[in-house]
Amino acid sequence: MKKSNTILKITSYISFCLAALTVVSCSSDDPAKETTDPVVTPPVVVTPTFAGPTYADNYTGIASWESRAQWNLANVHDPTVEKSGDYYYMYQTDASYGNATDGHGHFFYRRSKDLINWEFMGSSMTQAPAWVKDSLNNKRARMSPALPPIDNPTYGYWAPCVRKVGNKFRMYYSIVVTNPIIGTDTNTSWTERAFIGLAETDDLASNNWVDKGMVVCSEPDGVKSYVRNGGNDWDAYFKFNAIDPSFIQTPEGDQYLIYGSWHSGIAALKLNPDTGKPYQLKTIDDYGVRIAGRGNVNTNRWQALEGPEIIYNADTQYYYLFLAYDELSVAYNTRVARSKSILGPYVTNTGMSITNGAECFPMLTHPYAFKNHTGWVGFSHCGIFQDPTSKKWYYASQARLPEGVAGINVSNAVMMGHVRGIQWTEDGWPAVEPERYAGVPTTTFTEASLIGTWEQVTMNYQYKTIQKAVTIYLTADKKVSGDVTGTWSYDSTQKAVTINGVKCNVVDAWDWETATRKVTLSYTGINSAGLPVWGKKVN
Repeated sequence: MKKSNTILKITSYISFCLAALTVVSCSSDDPAKETTDPVVTPPVVVTPTFAGPTYADNYTGIASWESRAQWNLANVHDPTVEKSGDYYYMYQTDASYGNATDGHGHFFYRRSKDLINWEFMGSSMTQAPAWVKDSLNNKRARMSPALPPIDNPTYGYWAPCVRKVGNKFRMYYSIVVTNPIIGTDTNTSWTERAFIGLAETDDLASNNWVDKGMVVCSEPDGVKSYVRNGGNDWDAYFKFNAIDPSFIQTPEGDQYLIYGSWHSGIAALKLNPDTGKPYQLKTIDDYGVRIAGRGNVNTNRWQALEGPEIIYNADTQYYYLFLAYDELSVAYNTRVARSKSILGPYVTNTGMSITNGAECFPMLTHPYAFKNHTGWVGFSHCGIFQDPTSKKWYYASQARLPEGVAGINVSNAVMMGHVRGIQWTEDGWPAVEPERYAGVPTTTFTEASLIGTWEQVTMNYQYKTIQKAVTIYLTADKKVSGDVTGTWSYDSTQKAVTINGVKCNVVDAWDWETATRKVTLSYTGINSAGLPVWGKKVN
């Protein structure tokens, strides 16, 4: 089971090490850099006095459990966000730098009134419900040949999804059994099954969850054996891996659990609205229908995609399926496809069906770096949520510092929660904002406001490679110069800048990368190849 092995290895390494002791090019061309900077005279813009976030991206000095009151968005992984009363609540996978949360419960959560300042609240589950072990061993006893019970299973607690449904809040959560099915070697046996459970509460503030038991589990379909033919055998024993749940209720009132990862793709499972559980689980067909895969979905059972998150946008009348691609520590990147039907087919910006295995585009996030910062990697597994008042959509996920940052032990295990606004392109695709949300006051900007020096990152897809910012200049004669050349224009009605043919939304932003953080402008868009176009004004 991919995620369990990865997290266990990372966290074990963190513990060992601790014990021993920083937008997209809008052109596909690569013109030579100019040898001198053009003279640009940006207008004088008076911005409101604004004291934005100042907390450090390197939180290792406050990573311990004893410092949890200072965490804010430190130690976040696989977040899900839901609003209740005055607060947004964020729940997550059990993962922390140096295993700081170990022994203090599971499915940790925090809350915020403004999406900027977050108060760490603790755990929402003290221990695995008894039904997990009972169900596991009942299934083992019924296998052919029967397998002995596992007396003391080891568990992983992953990627909950919290949604308000009617007058109650539901938490769909993942508990995985990380023991090998047989023996002790994960190179010779697949790890045991995963379970998705359900808990409910009337009020998130109470943290009083009533467990409702199993919703679905990983189930074999008889195609592959639980014997693994070495560490390079990626066939996968189970059909759908019962992790990473996401819940959606359609405008018609139908309810679905979207779940799965790596093992044969992403499934949609229809639920009984009265119980929040499936109508039945009698045959393998009752475990859901595949709505997304990668490659040959009929033969490729190991597909390097996970973390499905699904929303319905009433403005565009599309369902959007967000996916995390590739391994989680560095290469993680976010993709999206859409459909008019909850069950698909989900298609790319060029009309290809990811339900049938096409590579998913647009890509929304990727390892990247603005200047004066190490950059962020492992940037995916998102929670998408909407402000119920403003109706603005947001993207939340973890991002990690890169490997080998000087002065930080196991820097790639520094996991910071990122909350970013979503802008919508004119053809109805979500584009993630380049800078994290900071509550920057809305200002009045004009075409002249864009004249100046910008950093731009081209989010080309390159496995484990950080896409780095280049410098460009937007001049009054509508020319683009610097590391990229071309032309630009501005549509004041739509607040959109078009750079070398790519239309990008312009927003007020917080420059997180400068030594002294400040208010600035940024832009975001998606080019014809389905790649993010990010820019940040620096002067």
